[in-house]
Amino acid sequence: MACSGGADSLALAAAAAFHQRRRSTADGTTGAGRIGAVVVDHQLHPDSEAVTAAALTQLTGLGLDPVISVQARVDPNSTAGPEAAARTARYRAFAQALEQTGAQRILLGHTRDDQAEQVLLGLARGSGTRSLAGIPAVRGPFRRPLLGLTRDETEQICAHAQLSPWQDPANTDPRFLRSRIRTEILPYLKARLSSSITDSLARTAQIAAEDADYLDQAAKARFELLLEDPGAEGQLRMELQALGDEPPAIRRRVIALAVIAAGGATPSYERLTAVENLLHRSGSAGPIELEGGVSAHRGTRGSPDYAKLVIVPRLN
Repeated sequence: MACSGGADSLALAAAAAFHQRRRSTADGTTGAGRIGAVVVDHQLHPDSEAVTAAALTQLTGLGLDPVISVQARVDPNSTAGPEAAARTARYRAFAQALEQTGAQRILLGHTRDDQAEQVLLGLARGSGTRSLAGIPAVRGPFRRPLLGLTRDETEQICAHAQLSPWQDPANTDPRFLRSRIRTEILPYLKARLSSSITDSLARTAQIAAEDADYLDQAAKARFELLLEDPGAEGQLRMELQALGDEPPAIRRRVIALAVIAAGGATPSYERLTAVENLLHRSGSAGPIELEGGVSAHRGTRGSPDYAKLVIVPRLN
């Protein structure tokens, strides 16, 4: 499991240690299903070494083993912003911890409050259903078992377990959008709109996740049917008419799948819209430059790709 030293992840550590002790008592074993912990030091706070040391001590005291720390290297010049840069560095550190320990999965301490904040972030960015689905309970090796608990409840768990969580000053720093949502927007909505707004937003995330899962599966099935035999140099081709007949929610997902299959990254809404405009058979035929060095164009009259959308893989 991952621990920052904050209340959420320390509460998760206490719960994990409790369940491991109970399971060991029940079956008489101590080695199977061992739970350890990793503390990621982002080196962004002047007391980060002391915070990491305090977290390691408390985790060891809970009986978790192994307990390790990994330093994250945050790119100060990242164009994605400080929050995104820290997240990227953190997940690189998680990958290092998985390799170092041979662990199968990592537990993360996100709560229902985090889920509500994530939905509001998606709304602020004008994102689609997948973004409004918030933080997934399961993705790859990561598990988030506390999404049903509130931040207040994790603090109560820490108090009961006599743990001393660290209060990260970044959580209340108004320079960060998530911090403003946490300290200003959500309290305002609770006071002026509904005291249960956190629960409502978390429920919205669950509904959106179910809808997004269904649409993603439907789009994958349509993509496999619409995709023609690869063209020159592995180009991906789909008939304009057939793709244009798909509902917008499926059509955009199919295009995104094609871009990813060609080696690119998930396209932005603006880039997807630009590719959709190629389906009208009027105006520019492209190419449209897409994320990850991939491009898209419409086959012109007289070419072998006439009346087809062509996704050109990135050059290696």
